[in-house]
Amino acid sequence: MKFFRMVLSFVMLMQLSGCVQENDVKIIRLAHGLDVNHSVHRAMVKMEEDLKNISGGKLQIEIYPNQQLGTEREILELIQLGSLDMTKVSVATLENFAPKTRILGLPYLFETRKHAFEVLDGPIGQALLDNAQQFRLKGLGYYDAGFRSFYTEHEPVNSPDDLKGLKIRVMESVTAMDMVKSLGGSPTPISWGELYTSLQQGVVDGAENNPPSFYLSKHYEVCPYYSLDEHTFSPDVLIVGTQFWNKLSEKEQEWVNQAVKRSLQHQRKLWAESEAEALEEVQKAGVKILHPEKEPFIQMTKEMYKAYEADEELNNMIQQIKSTAN
Repeated sequence: MKFFRMVLSFVMLMQLSGCVQENDVKIIRLAHGLDVNHSVHRAMVKMEEDLKNISGGKLQIEIYPNQQLGTEREILELIQLGSLDMTKVSVATLENFAPKTRILGLPYLFETRKHAFEVLDGPIGQALLDNAQQFRLKGLGYYDAGFRSFYTEHEPVNSPDDLKGLKIRVMESVTAMDMVKSLGGSPTPISWGELYTSLQQGVVDGAENNPPSFYLSKHYEVCPYYSLDEHTFSPDVLIVGTQFWNKLSEKEQEWVNQAVKRSLQHQRKLWAESEAEALEEVQKAGVKILHPEKEPFIQMTKEMYKAYEADEELNNMIQQIKSTAN
């Protein structure tokens, strides 16, 4: 199945071949891995509409959702090659390409959503986006992906002790794997598209994600326990390839930035609605929502911060983020 998908993606990419110019219209190819009902996809549809209107039809976006062109990692690689133009990836995936962004995946770095976006929309967030350019990836902004929490198939997670020995699916992120290890679990990287089956077949005992992803993926059909420990606030990052970006005129770049800004604002409003809906719907389906005490999780993951003490720049960023919490 995976081989077939790769072949199909290759054929489609040969047809797409990056940003395409048709007469006086530039077509921007955007691929991502989310469901079409997800707030990020809906915000991208708005971006598509806004950019078409702002540019008078000269710039248009074609969106390929649901991992049609590969996983987040595969899509980023295609963007670096110039075969695709734009995507959305979790910061956990981005850390494999732009290592400094890994600090955003540290557990309990942000205390509230307000705190997170004060940082992400400020100088630190911009510095991390700018840093990715040296890797042929330009960050345009952050979508809300909420707080991630654990969901499990057989037993609820009320404390870190309950994670001991459990195989927990994580993204392909060293930071995410280290976090699960620090809590006593066994991290298991699995593609998002393969996770439902992996849960069904017992390849893993659970996973961790935000409420809308838990709901829209239908993972609640397999995992009846959702423990809102809210260990990380890992935003989604809107990315364009520098090869694509540098081909645009200043005016075209301005048009894209305008559409992106509207998309980000729209998505953050949609997110709040979708999060509340997701929690309500999974409870209706029989999922037990738990609210474990966070302090034991915080204490057991503190060791992860020590790895950054030798890196003056990243350590300073972490301290600045922590100091702005209140």
